Amino acid sequence: MSAFALTREEILGALADMNRRLEGQGIIGEICLFGGALMVLAFNARLSTKDVDALFQPSTEVRHAAAQVAAERGWPEAWLNDGVKGFISARHEITAGQLPQFSNLRLTMPTPEYLLAMKCVAARIGLGAGESDDTSDIRFLIRHLGLTTAGSVLDLVAAYFPADRIPAKTRFLVESLFEEGLS
Repeated sequence: MSAFALTREEILGALADMNRRLEGQGIIGEICLFGGALMVLAFNARLSTKDVDALFQPSTEVRHAAAQVAAERGWPEAWLNDGVKGFISARHEITAGQLPQFSNLRLTMPTPEYLLAMKCVAARIGLGAGESDDTSDIRFLIRHLGLTTAGSVLDLVAAYFPADRIPAKTRFLVESLFEEGLS
């Protein structure tokens, strides 16, 4: 049995279904996308993700629409979740980017710089099968932003997060990427 994975088309279809539900209730929803879903939708940096990490409002209504979509599609109820809350910066910079927009569902995303800072702070590496590893996303975002030194990446992270929120593994990961030839 393969692990659950959401493709670009599946995510967009689910968001369109949620939009129709919200429209039927006269509700305007807002979803700020993060993580793997953003790498799939905004950057085409990967083919799929295991869930959609997001902040959303109005929380109850968006969560209910997502639960209905999950039930209809046979997806895990947490396909859309707000577990990313623990990685949010006080400097919460968002944009609509190139994300699709719907009549009753506004999509936003962190700026690429903010997303890179978040990925570096999370620094999930070497995890088991089916678990997210941030290394390839970090590498992609460093290249996307044209950063050429570990110091420039670490300065960017420090611009979004205070020193006490930046784990030592972040420095080690970023430095190792450049030592391996990322430039």
